[in-house]
Amino acid sequence: MYAKRHYSFWMTLRWSRKSLINGLLYSTLIIIFYEITGLEITLPWEPISVIGIAVAFYLGFKNNSSYDRTWEARKIWGAIFNDSRSFTTAILTLLEGENTDEVKKLKKSIIYRHLAWLHALKYLLRKKKSWEHDEDPLKLVFTPTFRDNYTNELKDDLELFISQDEWDYYIKKTNIPTHILKKQTEVIQELKAKGLISDYKHVWLHQFISRFFDNQGMCERIKNFPLPRQYASTALWMNYVFCALIPFGLLNIFESSKVLHVWLTIPFSGLIIWIFFLMDRIGDYSENPFEAAYNDVPISSIARSIEIDLREMLEDKDIPGPYPEENGFLM
Repeated sequence: MYAKRHYSFWMTLRWSRKSLINGLLYSTLIIIFYEITGLEITLPWEPISVIGIAVAFYLGFKNNSSYDRTWEARKIWGAIFNDSRSFTTAILTLLEGENTDEVKKLKKSIIYRHLAWLHALKYLLRKKKSWEHDEDPLKLVFTPTFRDNYTNELKDDLELFISQDEWDYYIKKTNIPTHILKKQTEVIQELKAKGLISDYKHVWLHQFISRFFDNQGMCERIKNFPLPRQYASTALWMNYVFCALIPFGLLNIFESSKVLHVWLTIPFSGLIIWIFFLMDRIGDYSENPFEAAYNDVPISSIARSIEIDLREMLEDKDIPGPYPEENGFLM
């Protein structure tokens, strides 16, 4: 996620330069062909502009739908942040009886297991899907710290929070976060059996686990069900058709110009083509907010912030610092 106020123009241009270069080259070929052959290949601009309006409306619909997916993902992780702090506070303050070393150890193990769930969910959401982009997170040159940490295995992140026996159990499962929450449910039941929590608190803690299941399920819905391909594909092909017609329409307009005449078609066509493909690219990269790309929800930074908060509540030592903002990006 870009954390500064604006992308610079050159960053935007670098990110979308392919469509600008292709638009200029395509327009140049059309004009060269026109100048060499002298064929009347102009088209009236009016019907082309009608197509452009339709394409713009469709791109707006697609981008709104894509933005909704990204914003929903951010709200889900905001809810995970809030519920994690509430759950930790409940575990630390609501257990009954004397606060013995055994009880302190039990509290810490529950909170650490929650952090294990958090990191496991992060890894689950970062697994590549066939409809996502092929960009390699290891090539994220603007965020070297995140890129280096991305090479960590799930076990590397979880070994601090759970025992080896627990890890050996989880690694055999398809959905590790689900089984971590299942284990939390069993531990809460043990608290009730030991008389450390009342019936009311038992139900209340289970409600937290239920909310974590809900949040995980909502993340998985976004991750595992893409923006319907018919909408994404139609926007792309409509864009190609419209942009292919642009030079012919502008040629009709600039043909009668006394200054540079038809050659003005090249920069204006390239600019219009670039703008429309830039709009499409923005929506395309907003569809899947868990890809570990530059414009995705920064779940690594959010997970690290939650970890810092919870471990400070435990008064832990050697707490890691937050992920740094690198070149304006949080990951």
